[in-house]
Amino acid sequence: MTAGRGGGPLKPLRRPRLWVGLWCAAIAAVVAVSLAPPPPMPPVDGGDKLGHLLAYGTLSACAVQLFARWRALAVAAAGLALLGAGVEFAQGALTATRTADPLDALANALGVAAGLATRFTPWRDLLLRLDARL
Repeated sequence: MTAGRGGGPLKPLRRPRLWVGLWCAAIAAVVAVSLAPPPPMPPVDGGDKLGHLLAYGTLSACAVQLFARWRALAVAAAGLALLGAGVEFAQGALTATRTADPLDALANALGVAAGLATRFTPWRDLLLRLDARL
C-alpha cells in the first residue's frame, strides 16, 4: 500500500505507515478484547450490541479516512465484516468464557455499514487535514 497522488489505494497522507499501523492496532485490540474473558459488568439491554456496532463502525470509519479508492474501501469493509463474523465463531469455538451470537455478528456488519456511510459526509477527509497539520 502506498500513499500519494499516483493512484495508490491510500489517500495522500504524509504519514501513511503511522495511520495504517494505528488502524491495524485498533483492529487487533478489538479482536483481543472480543476473545478475552468479559469484564464483570451489569447487564444492559442492548448494550452488548451497541458496543459491537460502535467498535466496528469506528474501524470502518477509520478505513474511510485511510483509503482513497472505493475498491480498497470495499475490500477493507468486507474484511471487517468477515472479521466480525469470524470473531463471533471463534468466541464459541475457542473460548470457554464467551459464546457465539449471530446477532453480534449482525451488529458488527451494521457497524461496518455505518462507518462506511461517513464516506458521504464532510468528515471523510478529517485525517488528511490532521495529518497535514502535524
